Amino acid sequence: MRISVIVTTYNRPDALKQVLEGLAHQHVAPDEVIVADDGSRPDTRRLVESLIQTKSFRLDYVWQPDEGFRAAAIRNAAIRSSRGDYIVCLDGDCIPGRHFIADHRRMAEPGCFFQGGRILVSQRRSADFSYRKSRSFFGLMKDLIRGDLGNGHHLLRLPAWPARRSRRLTGIRSCNMGFWRSDLYAVNGFNEDFVGWGREDSELAVRLFRYGLRCKRHPFMATCFHLWHAEYVRDRLTANDALLGDTLKKSGHLCTNGIEKLEIGDAGLPKDC
Repeated sequence: MRISVIVTTYNRPDALKQVLEGLAHQHVAPDEVIVADDGSRPDTRRLVESLIQTKSFRLDYVWQPDEGFRAAAIRNAAIRSSRGDYIVCLDGDCIPGRHFIADHRRMAEPGCFFQGGRILVSQRRSADFSYRKSRSFFGLMKDLIRGDLGNGHHLLRLPAWPARRSRRLTGIRSCNMGFWRSDLYAVNGFNEDFVGWGREDSELAVRLFRYGLRCKRHPFMATCFHLWHAEYVRDRLTANDALLGDTLKKSGHLCTNGIEKLEIGDAGLPKDC
């Protein structure tokens, strides 16, 4: 099984570097990493190009013009560029734990997509938090005691703990999710009608559920460290909530504006999608 990691980013090359270094120092390496850039300045491209020859995995870069928050569109572009059988979505400010890829590989299961967990790093700690510091158990315990880490239970790694499978939408976050490539193509990927922050990941989950999948979760596997950032502008949230509501009312699992651009009435495309 070949694993592709899609790392979304926007104008945070310092955080992106730590994420890429974290992926380069995994217990089990990914087969490829694709940086999906939602319109950053040229310094992000220069960073990725400077690292291409230093990594053991294939490192690729896709970019789109800065026309607002368009995570769905840039993820779809990266999915098209990817070569893996299994695709892990990771945000460019989420440093993967040492066993991140090994855990995603272990959690991959036919009929499921996987929702990983995140440890929230405080604003004061995020300034100098690095992939090396994410490997120091005693240092992390100090950070936890000082109140610099949220969701601290994810610090434990307990592979024997049973995973759970459900069709619950709560807790769906595309900053750390794993999918079979064939499943993403079956539902036509992320819906690019979603512009601005919010709900594109939940809407994808609804369509994956309609396709017959369940969401697999494990509280002590495949954890990442989410660096602090200012809250995104949420001026499109009402419109995105309405798009999610429309999908919840329908019975189809496809979107028209996804990895492929489909016309209503195309062969195999339900009229109600």
